[in-house]
Amino acid sequence: MNQKLKDRYVVITGASGGIGEKMAALAAASGAHPILIARRADLLAAAAKRISDQYGVTCTYYPLDVSDLDAVAQTFARILDSVPQIDVLVNNAGFGIFNTVEEATLDEMTSMFEVNVFGLIACTKMVLPGMRARNDGHIINIASQAGKLATPKSSLYSATKHAVLGFTNSLRMELAGTGIHVTSVNPGPIQTNFFNIADQSGTYVKNVQRFMLDPDKVSEKIVSAMMTEKREINLPGWMNAGSSFYQLMPRVFEKLAGKALSKK
Repeated sequence: MNQKLKDRYVVITGASGGIGEKMAALAAASGAHPILIARRADLLAAAAKRISDQYGVTCTYYPLDVSDLDAVAQTFARILDSVPQIDVLVNNAGFGIFNTVEEATLDEMTSMFEVNVFGLIACTKMVLPGMRARNDGHIINIASQAGKLATPKSSLYSATKHAVLGFTNSLRMELAGTGIHVTSVNPGPIQTNFFNIADQSGTYVKNVQRFMLDPDKVSEKIVSAMMTEKREINLPGWMNAGSSFYQLMPRVFEKLAGKALSKK
Protein backbone atom coordinates (compact mmCIF):
# COMPACT_ATOMS: atom_id res chain seq x y z
CA MET A 1 0.00 0.00 0.00
CA ASN A 2 1.17 3.50 -0.85
CA GLN A 3 -0.71 6.02 1.27
CA LYS A 4 0.45 8.87 -0.97
CA LEU A 5 -1.82 7.58 -3.73
CA LYS A 6 -5.14 8.02 -1.91
CA ASP A 7 -7.57 9.75 -4.33
CA ARG A 8 -4.79 10.38 -6.86
CA TYR A 9 -5.41 10.01 -10.60
CA VAL A 10 -2.87 7.67 -12.17
CA VAL A 11 -2.57 7.35 -15.95
CA ILE A 12 -0.83 4.20 -17.17
CA THR A 13 -0.09 3.51 -20.82
CA GLY A 14 0.25 -0.05 -22.04
CA ALA A 15 -2.25 -1.00 -19.34
CA SER A 16 -4.29 -3.73 -21.02
CA GLY A 17 -2.13 -6.46 -19.48
CA GLY A 18 1.29 -7.30 -18.06
CA ILE A 19 2.85 -4.95 -15.54
CA GLY A 20 0.63 -2.12 -16.80
CA GLU A 21 -2.53 -3.78 -15.53
CA LYS A 22 -0.75 -5.01 -12.39
CA MET A 23 0.42 -1.47 -11.55
CA ALA A 24 -3.12 -0.19 -12.07
CA ALA A 25 -4.52 -2.79 -9.66
CA LEU A 26 -1.90 -2.00 -7.01
CA ALA A 27 -2.52 1.72 -7.37
CA ALA A 28 -6.25 1.07 -6.95
CA ALA A 29 -5.53 -0.99 -3.84
CA SER A 30 -3.86 2.13 -2.44
CA GLY A 31 -6.96 4.23 -3.13
CA ALA A 32 -5.92 5.76 -6.45
CA HIS A 33 -8.16 6.09 -9.50
CA PRO A 34 -6.36 4.39 -12.41
CA ILE A 35 -6.83 5.60 -15.97
CA LEU A 36 -5.87 2.87 -18.41
CA ILE A 37 -4.50 3.49 -21.89
CA ALA A 38 -3.68 0.91 -24.56
CA ARG A 39 -4.68 -0.02 -28.10
CA ARG A 40 -7.16 -2.84 -27.37
CA ALA A 41 -10.50 -1.49 -26.16
CA ASP A 42 -11.82 -4.96 -25.26
CA LEU A 43 -8.86 -5.79 -23.04
CA LEU A 44 -8.97 -2.35 -21.44
CA ALA A 45 -12.67 -2.64 -20.67
CA ALA A 46 -12.17 -6.02 -19.01
CA ALA A 47 -9.18 -4.80 -16.97
CA ALA A 48 -10.99 -1.63 -15.87
CA LYS A 49 -14.01 -3.65 -14.73
CA ARG A 50 -11.88 -6.11 -12.78
CA ILE A 51 -10.09 -3.28 -10.99
CA SER A 52 -13.16 -1.18 -10.19
CA ASP A 53 -15.13 -4.22 -9.01
CA GLN A 54 -12.33 -5.46 -6.77
CA TYR A 55 -11.17 -2.18 -5.24
CA GLY A 56 -14.26 0.03 -5.37
CA VAL A 57 -12.51 2.91 -7.13
CA THR A 58 -13.19 4.67 -10.40
CA CYS A 59 -11.15 3.01 -13.13
CA THR A 60 -11.59 4.43 -16.61
CA TYR A 61 -9.97 3.53 -19.91
CA TYR A 62 -9.14 5.15 -23.25
CA PRO A 63 -8.14 3.18 -26.34
CA LEU A 64 -5.07 4.84 -27.84
CA ASP A 65 -2.08 4.00 -29.99
CA VAL A 66 0.56 6.32 -28.53
CA SER A 67 2.42 6.38 -31.85
CA ASP A 68 -0.48 8.49 -33.22
CA LEU A 69 0.58 11.87 -31.85
CA ASP A 70 -2.63 13.66 -32.87
CA ALA A 71 -4.66 11.00 -31.09
CA VAL A 72 -2.44 11.40 -28.00
CA ALA A 73 -3.34 15.09 -27.78
CA GLN A 74 -7.05 14.39 -28.32
CA THR A 75 -7.16 11.55 -25.78
CA PHE A 76 -5.40 13.47 -23.03
CA ALA A 77 -7.71 16.43 -23.65
CA ARG A 78 -10.65 14.07 -23.06
CA ILE A 79 -9.06 12.71 -19.90
CA LEU A 80 -8.40 16.17 -18.50
CA ASP A 81 -12.01 17.14 -19.23
CA SER A 82 -13.20 14.26 -17.05
CA VAL A 83 -10.89 14.35 -14.01
CA PRO A 84 -9.61 17.16 -11.76
CA GLN A 85 -5.97 16.47 -12.69
CA ILE A 86 -3.45 13.81 -13.62
CA ASP A 87 -1.21 13.18 -10.62
CA VAL A 88 0.93 10.35 -11.94
CA LEU A 89 1.81 9.36 -15.50
CA VAL A 90 3.43 5.98 -16.07
CA ASN A 91 4.79 5.71 -19.62
CA ASN A 92 4.72 1.93 -19.86
CA ALA A 93 3.68 1.38 -23.49
CA GLY A 94 6.49 -0.06 -25.57
CA PHE A 95 7.70 -3.04 -27.52
CA GLY A 96 10.86 -4.53 -28.93
CA ILE A 97 11.93 -6.74 -31.81
CA PHE A 98 15.20 -8.61 -31.45
CA ASN A 99 17.05 -8.55 -34.76
CA THR A 100 20.49 -7.66 -35.99
CA VAL A 101 20.83 -4.29 -37.72
CA GLU A 102 21.02 -6.04 -41.09
CA GLU A 103 17.94 -8.15 -40.45
CA ALA A 104 15.81 -5.37 -38.94
CA THR A 105 13.54 -3.50 -41.30
CA LEU A 106 13.19 0.25 -41.46
CA ASP A 107 9.50 -0.19 -40.61
CA GLU A 108 10.49 -1.99 -37.39
CA MET A 109 12.90 0.81 -36.57
CA THR A 110 10.27 3.48 -37.20
CA SER A 111 7.59 1.68 -35.20
CA MET A 112 9.80 1.16 -32.16
CA PHE A 113 10.87 4.80 -32.06
CA GLU A 114 7.29 6.02 -32.62
CA VAL A 115 5.95 4.02 -29.67
CA ASN A 116 8.90 3.80 -27.28
CA VAL A 117 10.21 7.34 -27.69
CA PHE A 118 7.93 9.76 -29.53
CA GLY A 119 4.74 8.45 -27.91
CA LEU A 120 6.34 8.58 -24.47
CA ILE A 121 7.47 12.18 -24.98
CA ALA A 122 4.08 13.20 -26.36
CA CYS A 123 2.21 11.75 -23.37
CA THR A 124 4.63 13.50 -21.02
CA LYS A 125 4.05 16.84 -22.73
CA MET A 126 0.31 16.43 -22.23
CA VAL A 127 0.57 16.24 -18.44
CA LEU A 128 3.36 18.74 -17.79
CA PRO A 129 1.34 21.98 -17.96
CA GLY A 130 -1.10 20.82 -15.28
CA MET A 131 1.65 19.47 -13.07
CA ARG A 132 3.57 22.72 -13.48
CA ALA A 133 0.51 24.75 -12.53
CA ARG A 134 0.01 22.70 -9.35
CA ASN A 135 3.74 22.23 -8.72
CA ASP A 136 2.93 18.58 -8.04
CA GLY A 137 3.03 15.28 -9.87
CA HIS A 138 5.11 12.31 -10.90
CA ILE A 139 6.29 11.06 -14.30
CA ILE A 140 7.55 7.48 -14.40
CA ASN A 141 9.18 6.23 -17.60
CA ILE A 142 9.64 2.51 -18.10
CA ALA A 143 13.04 2.21 -19.76
CA SER A 144 15.21 -0.92 -19.59
CA GLN A 145 18.59 -2.24 -18.62
CA ALA A 146 18.99 -2.37 -22.41
CA GLY A 147 19.14 1.42 -22.26
CA LYS A 148 22.25 1.15 -20.10
CA LEU A 149 23.87 -1.93 -21.61
CA ALA A 150 23.21 -2.71 -25.27
CA THR A 151 23.51 -6.31 -26.44
CA PRO A 152 23.69 -8.02 -29.84
CA LYS A 153 20.38 -8.32 -31.72
CA SER A 154 18.79 -5.52 -29.69
CA SER A 155 20.50 -2.54 -31.32
CA LEU A 156 17.34 -0.70 -32.39
CA TYR A 157 15.43 -1.54 -29.20
CA SER A 158 18.41 -0.49 -27.09
CA ALA A 159 18.63 2.75 -29.06
CA THR A 160 15.04 3.58 -28.12
CA LYS A 161 15.68 2.87 -24.45
CA HIS A 162 18.90 4.92 -24.47
CA ALA A 163 16.71 7.73 -25.81
CA VAL A 164 14.16 7.23 -23.03
CA LEU A 165 16.88 7.39 -20.38
CA GLY A 166 18.41 10.51 -21.92
CA PHE A 167 15.01 12.19 -22.07
CA THR A 168 14.15 11.17 -18.51
CA ASN A 169 17.42 12.43 -17.03
CA SER A 170 17.15 15.74 -18.87
CA LEU A 171 13.51 16.19 -17.85
CA ARG A 172 14.43 15.56 -14.22
CA MET A 173 16.96 18.39 -14.38
CA GLU A 174 14.50 20.70 -16.13
CA LEU A 175 12.02 20.13 -13.31
CA ALA A 176 14.54 20.45 -10.48
CA GLY A 177 13.19 22.66 -7.71
CA THR A 178 9.56 21.92 -8.58
CA GLY A 179 7.26 19.47 -6.83
CA ILE A 180 7.28 17.18 -9.87
CA HIS A 181 9.16 13.90 -9.50
CA VAL A 182 10.73 12.04 -12.44
CA THR A 183 11.69 8.37 -12.23
CA SER A 184 13.21 5.93 -14.71
CA VAL A 185 12.54 2.23 -14.31
CA ASN A 186 15.26 0.00 -15.75
CA PRO A 187 14.28 -3.66 -15.53
CA GLY A 188 15.94 -6.67 -17.03
CA PRO A 189 13.74 -9.30 -18.73
CA ILE A 190 10.30 -9.66 -17.12
CA GLN A 191 7.99 -12.66 -17.42
CA THR A 192 5.36 -11.01 -19.63
CA ASN A 193 4.06 -11.33 -23.18
CA PHE A 194 6.63 -8.73 -24.30
CA PHE A 195 8.68 -11.60 -25.71
CA ASN A 196 5.85 -12.87 -27.89
CA ILE A 197 6.91 -10.14 -30.32
CA ALA A 198 10.49 -9.47 -29.27
CA ASP A 199 11.69 -13.08 -29.30
CA GLN A 200 9.51 -15.01 -31.70
CA SER A 201 12.05 -17.86 -31.94
CA GLY A 202 11.91 -18.37 -28.16
CA THR A 203 15.70 -18.66 -27.99
CA TYR A 204 16.27 -15.67 -25.73
CA VAL A 205 13.51 -16.61 -23.29
CA LYS A 206 14.89 -20.16 -23.06
CA ASN A 207 18.38 -18.86 -22.32
CA VAL A 208 17.39 -16.31 -19.67
CA GLN A 209 14.33 -17.98 -18.14
CA ARG A 210 15.98 -18.46 -14.75
CA PHE A 211 16.89 -14.76 -14.58
CA MET A 212 13.48 -13.37 -15.49
CA LEU A 213 11.85 -10.93 -13.09
CA ASP A 214 8.50 -11.58 -11.41
CA PRO A 215 6.04 -9.03 -12.89
CA ASP A 216 4.22 -8.74 -9.56
CA LYS A 217 7.39 -7.74 -7.74
CA VAL A 218 8.36 -5.25 -10.45
CA SER A 219 4.91 -3.67 -10.30
CA GLU A 220 5.05 -3.46 -6.50
CA LYS A 221 8.40 -1.65 -6.66
CA ILE A 222 7.07 0.91 -9.11
CA VAL A 223 3.80 1.60 -7.30
CA SER A 224 5.55 1.92 -3.94
CA ALA A 225 7.75 4.64 -5.51
CA MET A 226 4.83 6.72 -6.83
CA MET A 227 4.75 10.30 -5.50
CA THR A 228 8.21 9.88 -3.97
CA GLU A 229 11.59 11.30 -4.96
CA LYS A 230 12.91 7.96 -6.22
CA ARG A 231 15.30 8.71 -9.07
CA GLU A 232 15.74 5.25 -10.57
CA ILE A 233 14.47 1.73 -10.06
CA ASN A 234 17.02 -0.80 -11.32
CA LEU A 235 16.09 -4.48 -11.41
CA PRO A 236 17.71 -6.86 -10.77
CA GLY A 237 20.53 -5.28 -8.78
CA TRP A 238 23.23 -7.59 -10.14
CA MET A 239 22.33 -6.73 -13.73
CA ASN A 240 22.52 -3.03 -12.96
CA ALA A 241 25.94 -3.63 -11.41
CA GLY A 242 26.97 -5.15 -14.73
CA SER A 243 25.73 -2.04 -16.53
CA SER A 244 27.78 0.15 -14.19
CA PHE A 245 30.86 -2.02 -14.76
CA TYR A 246 30.35 -1.68 -18.50
CA GLN A 247 30.36 2.11 -18.24
CA LEU A 248 33.68 1.99 -16.42
CA MET A 249 35.46 -0.72 -18.42
CA PRO A 250 33.53 -1.44 -21.65
CA ARG A 251 36.32 -3.30 -23.47
CA VAL A 252 36.99 -5.61 -20.54
CA PHE A 253 33.28 -6.22 -19.97
CA GLU A 254 32.62 -7.08 -23.61
CA LYS A 255 35.54 -9.52 -23.59
CA LEU A 256 34.48 -11.23 -20.36
CA ALA A 257 30.73 -11.23 -20.97
CA GLY A 258 30.63 -11.55 -24.75
CA LYS A 259 29.02 -15.01 -24.84
CA ALA A 260 26.48 -14.11 -22.15
CA LEU A 261 25.47 -11.00 -24.08
CA SER A 262 24.83 -13.00 -27.26
CA LYS A 263 22.03 -15.26 -26.02
CA LYS A 264 19.27 -13.94 -28.29
